[in-house]
Amino acid sequence: MLFARNLWTDYHTAMRDLLKKHFGYDDFLPLQEEIISSVLKRRDALVLMPTGGGKSLCYQLPALRFDGLTLVVSPLIALMKDQVDALKSNGIAAEFINSTLSYAEISRIQAQAQRGALKILYIAPERLALPGFQNFLARLKVSLVAVDEAHCISEWGHDFRPDYRNLGGLRRSLSGVPFLALTATATARVRRDIVELLHLNEPQRFIASFNRANLRYSVLPKRNAFNALVGLLQRHRDESAIIYCFSRKGSDDLAARLCDEGFNARPYHAGLDNDTRRETQERFIRDQVSIIVATIAFGMGIDKSNIRLLVHYDLPKSLEGYYQETGRAGRDGLPGECVLFYSYGDKRKQEFFINKIEDETERRNAQEKLERVIEFCELQECRRRYILRYFGEEWDKENCGGCDICLTPREEFDATIIAQKILSAVIRTGERFGVSHISGVLRGADIRRIRELGHDKLSVYGIVNDFSDSDIKEIAGLLIARGLLYKTSRQYATLGVTEAGWSFLKNRETLTFTRLKREEETVTVSGRAALDYDPALFGNLRVLRSQIASERSVPPYVVFSDATLQQMAYYMPQSHDSLSRISGVGAVKLEQMGDVFLSVIRAHARLHNLKERSVPD
Repeated sequence: MLFARNLWTDYHTAMRDLLKKHFGYDDFLPLQEEIISSVLKRRDALVLMPTGGGKSLCYQLPALRFDGLTLVVSPLIALMKDQVDALKSNGIAAEFINSTLSYAEISRIQAQAQRGALKILYIAPERLALPGFQNFLARLKVSLVAVDEAHCISEWGHDFRPDYRNLGGLRRSLSGVPFLALTATATARVRRDIVELLHLNEPQRFIASFNRANLRYSVLPKRNAFNALVGLLQRHRDESAIIYCFSRKGSDDLAARLCDEGFNARPYHAGLDNDTRRETQERFIRDQVSIIVATIAFGMGIDKSNIRLLVHYDLPKSLEGYYQETGRAGRDGLPGECVLFYSYGDKRKQEFFINKIEDETERRNAQEKLERVIEFCELQECRRRYILRYFGEEWDKENCGGCDICLTPREEFDATIIAQKILSAVIRTGERFGVSHISGVLRGADIRRIRELGHDKLSVYGIVNDFSDSDIKEIAGLLIARGLLYKTSRQYATLGVTEAGWSFLKNRETLTFTRLKREEETVTVSGRAALDYDPALFGNLRVLRSQIASERSVPPYVVFSDATLQQMAYYMPQSHDSLSRISGVGAVKLEQMGDVFLSVIRAHARLHNLKERSVPD
């Protein structure tokens, strides 16, 4: 027993030594060590872990322990170079093969792999269909295959890629090699598809919490949206932001308007030529461009850790897509702000394209996903709880402290009269219409559809003048939540009155609701990191980081993350030993860059008569 315990202790020590040496971290995040242990036992595994939760370490660290090559399949071509740059800076032999490389470059990398000079090789899934590439793989000693973004294999996933179906053949040709399937977004149905289509052999399932505690979620009505967006960006001045738009034209126009306001913004979408996209991406990850305005349809595989603001200017197509896109904020663990602008007009735009889908099952699936997004936008309860429950995770806290519903002060109001009017309008119109039509009738809208149906002759027409359209829709949502109204699940959802609703009207009951205080209907920005770091020193360290990144032709965050620099600017380490205790400073980076960072820290400390703080173990 003692011998076994000593082996276990030795194993843990060895793993932590590798973790500190190559990645600069003292300990694993939750679940990481369990997953790595399972992979090293050569077992198949399915891992669900939120973006920024440390999925890549689950195959990068085992790759250092295996004798052969770790093959990583990823659809995000833009992300491959970033990850390989980061691995190389940590002293790990890694390369990638995709369509951006020349034939000569691919031949060079394949030769390296064949002679065992690489530990990790990233490949794009379309490579697997090429006979020549299959022959190349057959000559390699592959120890592990990691399938990133594994949800792409399922038609029920939010980002289905047909090329991922070739992974089934790869699995059969490497039957004795463990497969690790990783994703940040997968419902129960998608998880079943991943296991079946990848032919995973009794895989262990690891499901991390989907909660990103450092992210704050807000939904704003799309009224004066541009001015609201400008206000958000001014609060995040000189910080990195991504703004998602529905169309390419919308991305171009919004980027141009932001530039007119003095912001450093660039569009990024599939309609731009490759050179423009590549230059924009490079400038963004090197902190030379602050704001990217991108189409929702075009995935940005950018492993940038210091994105502080993530805005959906238009409605996303699914909660899976929304969750994954918001996950690009705050990957360094510092606060990130996620804001979604919502209007019914955006819903109609999405439905227009959904109705063009020919396959009935696919069309119905798309409509269901959109309905969940609408529900999320119209929530009157914790948004974080809704997201987590969607992915099958219960959240029992009353107040998450990180969404607009939980953080914004609320007020009680007497909803008796307006509830009576909404319920009466639903009944008078025959319980055959949605909330937009009901709102139009109540507010006396001069709309052709209302006139054609004769609803302008009803007693409820024009009886509401003290509530806006968005107010009526909000209260209708509260009536649904209270069980007085119900909404059908058909493609064009209609409202009906429940038995409880009829009883409320018949018995003249009273009703009190809570709502956001009217004067508080603006987004507030999350607090900064808990460390009260020296901002001047942080600025000097960022300048040094940019210089080193430019010399090495890598993004600044590959050198050190903002979180690491903030720790340096708080603890002010004066020696190699102290600097090595800062999270993110591994042995390789300490040897290569320790002296230059220490010289800046020491000079600042001398100038301002500041002392080193003890870095906790």
